[in-house]
Amino acid sequence: MAFFPLALFLFIGCAAAQLSTNYYTSACPNIFSTVKPVVQSAILKEKRMGASVLRLFFHDCFVNGCDGSLLLDDTANFTGEKNATPNKNSARGFNVIDDIKTAVETACPGIVSCADILAIAAQDSVVILGGPSWNVKLGRRDALTASLSGANNNIPAPSMNLNDLTSKFSAQGLSTTDMVTLSGAHTIGFARCTSFRSHIYNDTNIDSSFAQSTQSNCPLTSGSGDDNLAPLDLQTQYIFDCNYYKNLINKKGLLHSDQELYNNGSTDSQVQTYSTNPVQFKSDFAAAMIKMGDISPLTGSQGEIRKNCRVVN
Repeated sequence: MAFFPLALFLFIGCAAAQLSTNYYTSACPNIFSTVKPVVQSAILKEKRMGASVLRLFFHDCFVNGCDGSLLLDDTANFTGEKNATPNKNSARGFNVIDDIKTAVETACPGIVSCADILAIAAQDSVVILGGPSWNVKLGRRDALTASLSGANNNIPAPSMNLNDLTSKFSAQGLSTTDMVTLSGAHTIGFARCTSFRSHIYNDTNIDSSFAQSTQSNCPLTSGSGDDNLAPLDLQTQYIFDCNYYKNLINKKGLLHSDQELYNNGSTDSQVQTYSTNPVQFKSDFAAAMIKMGDISPLTGSQGEIRKNCRVVN
């Protein structure tokens, strides 16, 4: 029997668990060209969908890592994450992931995980809307279970202050700098009235004319207009740019948690930098997305490759 030094054995074991940018080079060489047209078509049909798909990846990674657990439907004897508070009536784009899975299964059946599809689709969404590209690391496998409590507890809430936000990101191995960078995803997309009602009626660190105009579509009374939408970026909600940070400086952050990033605190200077330096923001965002995609992946013999992203095999 061949003898391997312990250090080499540990290195081999560790290396086997790493994600890689060329993971599917031989097993599914057309993976990227298979996914992108489906994402493009979905965004063409509804521009908001790019932000929705990107958000799915965030909400998946923050619960037990980037493992596709968010995609699992509830059944009679299984409770998934879709009805957790941060996701209920809010997480969307699952049908786009289904469409991508169908296309990918035709191209290379049984090879590509739903978790990896989500990672690729998130990057495509950003690029299509004018944001940076990055080398997506792949090799994740799909979770056999999900965590409702994890979704309720781990995903940052729009009502959180800077300390709470920092601790939620820190729990995932992400720094305060990563948090400010990744929050820039709010340069695209919309939020529901329930997420920003308290900020536009109760907070003082908000531009009064912005608050007033936003109130017209979000009544004070809870239960009234809860699902009405407002853009997270006032100017260019379908373009991935740095206007989100400019809005924060002008006290026009839609969510309480957004404005917390620029509120006489430790993150003000980073917001100022990004507001005038879109090149640095986009470069940092790409790096932070790679880092987020590395959160606790299932690899090797862990999990499975789901045939249908909504159910375990």
